[in-house]
Amino acid sequence: MPTLLAIDDDPSVLLLLRRTFSPPQVELHTAQTAKEGLELAQSDPPDVIILDIVLPEMSGLECYQRLRDIDARIPVIFITASTNSSTAIEAMKMGAYDYVSKPLDVRHLRSLVNRAFEISRLMKVRVEVAENEQATEAEKQPDLLVGRCSAMQEVYKAIGRVAPQNITVLIQGETGTGKELVARAIYQYSQRDRGPFLAVNCAAIPDNLLESELFGYEKGAFTGADRTRIGKFEQCNHGTLFLDEIGDMSPLTQSKVLRLLQEQRFERLGGNETIHTDVRIIAATHRDLEEQVGRTEFREDLYYRLNVFTIRLPPLRERLEDMEPLVNHFIQKFSRALGKQVSSIATESMELLKKYRWPGNLRELESIIKQALVRATGPVLVPDFLPEELLTATQVAEPAAANDDHQFPDWQRHIQGSLKDGSENLYAETLELMERSLLTAVLKHTGGNQLQAAKILGITRGSLRNKIRSLGISIDRVIRMDED
Repeated sequence: MPTLLAIDDDPSVLLLLRRTFSPPQVELHTAQTAKEGLELAQSDPPDVIILDIVLPEMSGLECYQRLRDIDARIPVIFITASTNSSTAIEAMKMGAYDYVSKPLDVRHLRSLVNRAFEISRLMKVRVEVAENEQATEAEKQPDLLVGRCSAMQEVYKAIGRVAPQNITVLIQGETGTGKELVARAIYQYSQRDRGPFLAVNCAAIPDNLLESELFGYEKGAFTGADRTRIGKFEQCNHGTLFLDEIGDMSPLTQSKVLRLLQEQRFERLGGNETIHTDVRIIAATHRDLEEQVGRTEFREDLYYRLNVFTIRLPPLRERLEDMEPLVNHFIQKFSRALGKQVSSIATESMELLKKYRWPGNLRELESIIKQALVRATGPVLVPDFLPEELLTATQVAEPAAANDDHQFPDWQRHIQGSLKDGSENLYAETLELMERSLLTAVLKHTGGNQLQAAKILGITRGSLRNKIRSLGISIDRVIRMDED
């Protein structure tokens, strides 16, 4: 249960907060003085703090500075009178998470606190390499990077090499391969681990909102801008900003990010003040940025700025030797939460999992294991507990497995299965499946000749090679398919 500390001398505000945040969702602690609040934060650091900007014996800004000395990673949300927002903005420049004005909008405050809880979790929950798949209580576990295959060993080495260096990192990998976990591991093992870590999914935010999300805006900058808002680059001063799916960023925003990387300064939307920031950027994408550069969809200069150090994550189908520890990890992680006593998986079930193509990678595997645990009635996950869509897909693929690992997929089955799973990235997953089938068909047609295949596809040979590698296509297997 996440913990929330509220520091406010107004009893009516504290009463409202007690009614809004209560167990089992939130454990709330309250203090009416800065001294009492600081003592609570010192003895039992909360996940999030709500702090009144005006306190009787100490200013909110002074209290905030002392809270930062206790733990600078705790997101702090200021409460301010509607006429006193300038002080809250100053606090946000110092690293506060956000502010709300009186009278409090409970729905907005609840949403803000929930987002802050997630930010706090991302910063505090350790990302560690699993030494074995036997877990302790799920709620006491760190988030684990699970895998013993050679490709994952290289990923761990890369994290260790790049984390202490203050350089930009680009993480490349298909959807669901664990790019955010790697970004958090880099942050936590870096010299910025006491500063903030914020994540922005560039694909999930419309173009017209992404710029203001990153750079902030001044009051009156556009219709609806009724107050000044601090952007993520400003919030993340002395910290790390994770830009997920940066390949989906618009050219205009790309140019502004490039300037920030070059000069570490920017202006808010509608503002003239140049703001300096010290932020490390970790970017990630499932796209081929080199190909996007060739199509002028991504700035070449930004690509080279981002591509200082690249970590490539292997898709799940290329690390089947990790399937067993991954499955055991997810069983241990979710059994207790779902009230199940499942301790292992049947050999037959494991074989079925290894036959599946896993277009959604680790995220899809996690969903499949969750579904199986919900259906489970005994201590072992037998095939009957696995989702019907997976059983059907493996049965269809089995007769052709000896000759063709890249059969054209049943799009409708994949789409329907993803809709049932609540996928939030179906477009990208489906495009991946289509792209793999297209490249396999063209390479089969050219007998594995990549130069001819690139010409047919209308892309460069270098881009084709990158796609072959990222999609896990075996040229030798494609040629054998043609001979058979």
